[in-house]
Amino acid sequence: MIPNLLTMIGLCAGLTAMRFGLDGHFGHAAVALLLAAGIDGLDGRIARLLRATSQFGAEFDSLSDFLCFGVAPPFILYMWSLHNGGRYGFLPCILFSVCMALRLARFNAAIVGPSETPTYAYNFFTGVPAPAGAGLALFPLFAGLEARKTDWLWLYTTVNHPAFVAVMLTGVAFLLVSTLPVWSFKNFKVPAEFVLPLLLGTCGFAAVLVADPWAALAGAGLIYLVMLPFSRRSFHRLRADAEALQEEVPEEDVASA
Repeated sequence: MIPNLLTMIGLCAGLTAMRFGLDGHFGHAAVALLLAAGIDGLDGRIARLLRATSQFGAEFDSLSDFLCFGVAPPFILYMWSLHNGGRYGFLPCILFSVCMALRLARFNAAIVGPSETPTYAYNFFTGVPAPAGAGLALFPLFAGLEARKTDWLWLYTTVNHPAFVAVMLTGVAFLLVSTLPVWSFKNFKVPAEFVLPLLLGTCGFAAVLVADPWAALAGAGLIYLVMLPFSRRSFHRLRADAEALQEEVPEEDVASA
């Protein structure tokens, strides 16, 4: 029951974010979605630790993810900016939600169906995962909240413009359903020489997150976007190494025969 209760709390957080969006409390809405993302990262791990995984829990988690990360973010962005875009302002919201549903369906099908995933691909998602996609989609809101707090009118005018929000939402929608390999960080091993810089960087980000949360979240979105090409390069390098190893093995067998 514990993992399912956590999933239900995350679902309630997503619904609460939509309610805050209706009331115009967009900062509160963003915090509620961050809470839902944090719970989404915990419920599955807790289920595996407690050996309480089930098909029901997996389906419930997927439905909660669709609402929290596929429906709530575009809904909030529509209430914040896109409603000023006229009759076409709602189209990016529909596109994002549909792409999120397709991305989650593809993920579920890969889990249920027979998997022939090579070893080097275990640490990669196919396409941007749902929580990260929601975070990227909310980048204009994070930047707008920071700009409003610091009185940067030019920045707020830019990120609050319906055209900018529509382009961002559409771009992230295509990243969700793309075949781009993205680091999953589930079994990510950090080389020894990078452990200390990573710890210091994480500590610094946590400090900025506490002192200036909207700037930290907007910066995290930019860092994630910059990371995507490096993730793709890492995947193709690992695949090339695996293919080269497979070609060497038959040659050794023939030589020994």
